Amino acid sequence: MLPPPTAGTPRFAALAVVLASTLLAASPAAMATSVHAVEGAAARWHWPLGSPRMLLRPYIAPPTAYAAGHRGIDIGTTGDTRVLSPDDGVVHFAGVVVDRSVLSIRHAGGVISSFEPVTTELVAGDSIRRGDQVGVLQSGHCSTPCLHFGVRLHGEYLSPLVYLGGIPHSVLLPTRPLPGGGASRAGSAIEPARARGRSATRPFARCRS
Repeated sequence: MLPPPTAGTPRFAALAVVLASTLLAASPAAMATSVHAVEGAAARWHWPLGSPRMLLRPYIAPPTAYAAGHRGIDIGTTGDTRVLSPDDGVVHFAGVVVDRSVLSIRHAGGVISSFEPVTTELVAGDSIRRGDQVGVLQSGHCSTPCLHFGVRLHGEYLSPLVYLGGIPHSVLLPTRPLPGGGASRAGSAIEPARARGRSATRPFARCRS
């Protein structure tokens, strides 16, 4: 049996470093940051359009910050054209960008939601509540009535479905054949998932990028 470490020995110094690192990782500040990140991703926002609605075009992450992609989702509607706030916030911007009417709302935690094309009577600094009407959907983004809805977290774009709750949990499937035909069962599980993905998203309408 090794003798217990004593002050001044290399073993004692190494043990002190490990202990300090563990305490720092478990500090209230670090725990609060981790909990906030999990809660923010799990939060369920209010959909900005009422029913009936459909997803016309999904979020497509660009490979780099300046590359092509689809930095949001296009939500189609055949009914109510009122645009609703997904969560409490403050109007960040309301105006025209190039030739589009754009509304942006700043939410807690460094999140900004954006909507276009939307006309609104709100101005920067107005406080709004979850579910409040913030504007009216206009035509011009798609060949059918649709809203382009984007989300940024600390300036970085991400899929609005993270906050709307529309992203299913990942399922890990085996990559090697399993005894008793397990591979064929895994393959059969993939196809229905792909089919569900196709049915959940309508064929792309002609939408502006």
